[in-house]
Amino acid sequence: MLGSFTLVSHGAAVPLGVDSRRLVAYLAVHPRPQEHAALAADLWPGVPAAAAQRLLTEAAAAVGIPELFSDGDLAGPLSLAADVQVDLADALGLVRALPDIPAVDSPDIGLLSADILPGWTAAWIAVERERFRQLRLHALEERSLRLSAAGRHEAAVSLAEMAVHAAPSRESARRALIEAHLAQGNIAAAVAEYDAYEELLRSSLGGPASSGLDALFPPSPVWPVLRARRPMPRSAVQLPALRAVRGATGGTRRLVSGGGASRPY
Repeated sequence: MLGSFTLVSHGAAVPLGVDSRRLVAYLAVHPRPQEHAALAADLWPGVPAAAAQRLLTEAAAAVGIPELFSDGDLAGPLSLAADVQVDLADALGLVRALPDIPAVDSPDIGLLSADILPGWTAAWIAVERERFRQLRLHALEERSLRLSAAGRHEAAVSLAEMAVHAAPSRESARRALIEAHLAQGNIAAAVAEYDAYEELLRSSLGGPASSGLDALFPPSPVWPVLRARRPMPRSAVQLPALRAVRGATGGTRRLVSGGGASRPY
């Protein structure tokens, strides 16, 4: 379900027709048993109810793997069998578990690198895709902050970069990446990310733009505090050595260019 649709049984990919693929995908996204009438209406909107339910029956039978469904005879509400493994379910479990996983551990974050079936356009999948997208991006951002606070700077940068790649215009993702660079002492990379984001906003809006990221770079005599427009990119001026970046618990850490983060104070 994540990135693309694939059904595997006993180690081999199972080819499915369009309607059968849509049915299995719907049940993978909606794990609770689905009544036939509501399921058919979602999968074939605009089709008369009787015709839609006939299409549903045909799609379920065409899957050819009766044990895939919890109700083998397909007569009752449909759902996937309890022993069917769905990568989306695993990813949602990881999102729920991440806050309790110590920063010293390295869980497989790859499950959070892709959206649900990005090429599919049906309304029912678009809603679930956006919901999961918000959950996974927030999880990546928060994990990055925790890793920075724990001194795992490379891992923190990697996770924040994953979030930025998925949503380049998302301010919280860019903030997490800038803070990860600052925590690592990589001031130049932090400023480059700031400039890239400001340029993205200007090109998207067709004019001057500003974000809430200025607060990551405290005012100094070297440059003015930038508001509606910026006279020059911050990467074009020399930066002061001392910065401050928010820790995972909301505290402040003092950072020196080229050095690591000290303890929260």
